[in-house]
Amino acid sequence: MISFVATPIGNLKDITLRALETLKEADVIFCEDTRHTIKLLNAYEIKKPLQSCHKFNETEAAEKILAASRRGEKVAVVSDAGTPVVSDPGNIVCKYLRDNGEPYTLIPGACAFVAALVLSALPAGRFAFIGFLPEKQGEKKELLERYKDSDLTLAFHSAPQDVDKDIKAMYEVFGDRPACAVREISKIHEEAKNFTLAEGLAGEKRGEYVLIVGGAEEKESPLNALSEREHIQHYMAAGLDKKEALKRAAKDRGVSKSELYPFSIDL
Repeated sequence: MISFVATPIGNLKDITLRALETLKEADVIFCEDTRHTIKLLNAYEIKKPLQSCHKFNETEAAEKILAASRRGEKVAVVSDAGTPVVSDPGNIVCKYLRDNGEPYTLIPGACAFVAALVLSALPAGRFAFIGFLPEKQGEKKELLERYKDSDLTLAFHSAPQDVDKDIKAMYEVFGDRPACAVREISKIHEEAKNFTLAEGLAGEKRGEYVLIVGGAEEKESPLNALSEREHIQHYMAAGLDKKEALKRAAKDRGVSKSELYPFSIDL
């Protein structure tokens, strides 16, 4: 059995009973950084063989994980913090196991961007997790352009040395929007600072950040400048039947179809 195990993102107490049980029962644990993982294991008096699985050896590690599982060993895979695969090593391993028909499971737990979304108080009904932006400025802006017109709240990971550059790039692509910078999640100095992209984030940047950025405001249709009757006629002239034209015009204007219906009776 192979289990990907979510580990605490800050406070070591934020680990599930099931995660502890899985780590205690594992024959071997593959981890992003053995020096980091040993601290978690020591806190819960768990002693297990550790092997590396990081972005520079993930393919090799995937082969070892598959071989161990097929020998009947229980394998646990962890990253330094949070859920493996999500902005961490593990995706190559998952694909390798899937391609070779080897089953695996996930032991869920703490997630940084979900915690940051809650702490930001920005709209959380629908959101998109983008993760770390590319280092090169051109590639960074190219990626941001894909989300320029999205009304979803956006979540980014950002290293302290990149925070100011990332925010500047967001402002240049998105324009001004509300945002929140969250750091030290679940630790003593947990902090969530609301700001706007135009003003930027003040102060010294320390620790890993999750940047939550508000979505684009819905743009008003230029057709709304027409009268209600003309608006419906516009869509009918484009080939839509009256029912569909009424539906489109109502959506543009943010009103119900019944409100526009009287303007369409004699069309």
